[in-house]
Amino acid sequence: MSITKSKVQEILDGLLGKIEKPAAYIGGEPNMILKEDGSFSARLALCFPDTYEIGMSWNGLAILYHLVNSTEHTFMERVFAPRKDMEQQMRSCGLPLYTLESKTPVRDCDIVGFTLQYEMSYTNILSMLDLAGIPLLSKERGDEWPLVIAGGPCAFNAEPLADFFDAVLVGDGEELLPEVCRICGEMKRSGATKRQLLAELQKLQGVYIPSYYQPVYDENGRFTSFEKLSENAPDRVTRAFLKDLNSVDYPVNNIIPLIEVVHDRAVCELFRGCTRGCRFCQAGMLYRPVRERSMENNLRIAKEQLKNSGHQELSLLSLSTSDYTQFEPLVESLIPYCREKQVAISLPSLRLDNFSFKVLDEIQGIRKTGLTFAPEAGTQRLRDVINKNITEEDILGAIEKAVGLGWTSVKLYFMIGHPTETDEDLDGIADLAAKIMHTARKSEGFKGRFNVSVSVANFVPKPFTPLQWAAQDGPEEFARKHMYLLNRIRPLKGVTLHYHDSFVSTLEAILARGDRRLCAVLKRAFELGCSFDSWTEHFNEEAWKQALSECGIGMDYHALTGLEPGAALPWNIIDSGISEDFLLSEWNKASAAETTKDCRFGCNGCGINAHTDCPCGGIYG
Repeated sequence: MSITKSKVQEILDGLLGKIEKPAAYIGGEPNMILKEDGSFSARLALCFPDTYEIGMSWNGLAILYHLVNSTEHTFMERVFAPRKDMEQQMRSCGLPLYTLESKTPVRDCDIVGFTLQYEMSYTNILSMLDLAGIPLLSKERGDEWPLVIAGGPCAFNAEPLADFFDAVLVGDGEELLPEVCRICGEMKRSGATKRQLLAELQKLQGVYIPSYYQPVYDENGRFTSFEKLSENAPDRVTRAFLKDLNSVDYPVNNIIPLIEVVHDRAVCELFRGCTRGCRFCQAGMLYRPVRERSMENNLRIAKEQLKNSGHQELSLLSLSTSDYTQFEPLVESLIPYCREKQVAISLPSLRLDNFSFKVLDEIQGIRKTGLTFAPEAGTQRLRDVINKNITEEDILGAIEKAVGLGWTSVKLYFMIGHPTETDEDLDGIADLAAKIMHTARKSEGFKGRFNVSVSVANFVPKPFTPLQWAAQDGPEEFARKHMYLLNRIRPLKGVTLHYHDSFVSTLEAILARGDRRLCAVLKRAFELGCSFDSWTEHFNEEAWKQALSECGIGMDYHALTGLEPGAALPWNIIDSGISEDFLLSEWNKASAAETTKDCRFGCNGCGINAHTDCPCGGIYG
C-alpha cells in the first residue's frame, strides 16, 4: 500500500536528525523545478543508482532534467540511492523511496528510469526498486506498476539486467526520452495496457524491449542467438542518434546542490564523440560521430551557467577537449570573463600532441587546476596496440612546457592488462614517470618541487570496442602486476602510485560482457546484501563469489577467456552504428601493433555514416 506525499514528508522530518548529510534527501535546491499535479500527463522518476553527491555531478542529469521538464506532458523528478544509514532508517520507518521534488513515492510514478553509467552500480538498481516496493522482475509487474526503463552507456549491453527492465533506451536520449514520456502519458490517459504501450514504444529507433527476445544457448552453455517472441520486433535495435547538438536546448539554470558534490562546477559540453579511435575506449566508439556545438552557443552557455550558478570553476567537457575545432578562440574569449569573475577553467581530456600551450599559459593566470594526461601505456609498442597515437617525445615535451609555465604537478592515467602486455611494458610506466621527473627538474621554471601521480586502472574488455574479444588478466595476475609496478615506482622521489582492486575489475568484465544469465547472479548478490559495489568500504567479494557459484557462472567464460571473432555476442542485438567488420579489422591491427589514423584526416570506414551524417575529415578542413 502506497503512502501519501504528506506522510512521506512527515516520516522524513522525523528521521533527518539521525543520518549523515540530511540535505541530500530534502530537495528544495535553487533552480529545482516543480509542476502542479494535473498539469502534466506523465511523472518520470529519473533514478541515479548512487549517492546524491555522485549523481548530481552527472552532466546528463542536468541535460535530461532541463529537456524533459521543458515539455508540457512530463514532470521529471530526481531520485538517488540513499546511503546505508539512510536506507536502514527508511526501512525501519516504512518510508519508501521517493522523489526529491514532490516527495512522491517512486512506485506511484508513471515511469521509473535508471541510468546505467557503470557496471558496479547494478545492485543499487535492485536495492532502489526494492526500497520503492516495486517487484524486481518485469514479468511480475502488471499494468498497475510503473514502466521501468533504463538508458546510458551500459545500456548497449543490457542483457545482465534484461529481466528487470520493461524497456531499454539505447543511444542519445535528448530526443528519445521525451518522446517515450509523451507516448507513455498519452497511452496511460487512454487506458492502454502495458503490453500495448511496449508495442508502441518498440516502433521508436533506440528502444529495446528485452521481453520480445529469448536468448538461446548451445549444449556447452554458450550464447548462440536470440529467438524473437514478437513478430514486429526488429532483428536488431539501432541506437538513437542526435544529429545536431545545436538543435536541442542546453541547460543554463542547473540545480545548485545544497551540499558539496563530486564535481561542483559549471559544465559546457563542447562536442560529442571522438575521432581518435583508441581501441579500448567504449565511449570513443559509442558516441560517434563527432558533433560539435557552435562556438557562439558554447560561449553563451558557459557565461550564462556561471552567471546563474556562482560556480568558481568552468569545465569545458568532451572526450578530447582540445580537439574542438574552435578550442583556442573559445578559451581566449572566455579568459577575460573568467579572470574577472575569478573562475578557473578546467580542461579535462587533453591530448599532448594537440594541446595549445598558448592557451595553457593564458589560463594559468586565473586559478590553477591540475594537469591530467593519459598516456595509457608505458611503451610505444603497447600504445600502438591500443592505437594511442602519442609518443614519449610528445609527453616529455608537454611536461617541459608545462613546468616552464609554472605547473608543479601532473596526474598520469595508465591502464594495465592490455592484450600482449609484458613486464617490459610495466617497466615503461615507471621509466616514463622517472623521465617526467627528470624533465621537470631540468626545465626552466622549476620551482624546487614537482609531483607525479600515477593512476593505474585494470583493463576491462568492453562491448563494441575492437578489444571486445580480448581475454582479461585474472585477479592474481593483476595483483602481481600492481606489486611489480609498486616496487619499480617506490624508489622514485615525488612519484606516487594508485591502483584499483583486482577482483572488482574481473566482476566489471563479467557484467560488461555478460548475457541474460547474469540477471540471476545480480538478484542473488542483492539478496546476499551487495550494494554500493563501487565503494571499497562496501564491496563484498565473498558474497559476489557465492552468487556467481550458486548461479553456475564462472569467471572464465565472461572475463578471463578470449572470445572467438565471429561468434555470437549477446550485445549484438543492438546496432551501435559501428560495423563488426571495422571492429574486427582494428582487432587484427591491434594484434600486429599497427596504428590507424585519426579519422579527422579521412574516413576509416567504421560504418557510422550508414546511419547518420558523419563529417570524417570534413569539419577539420
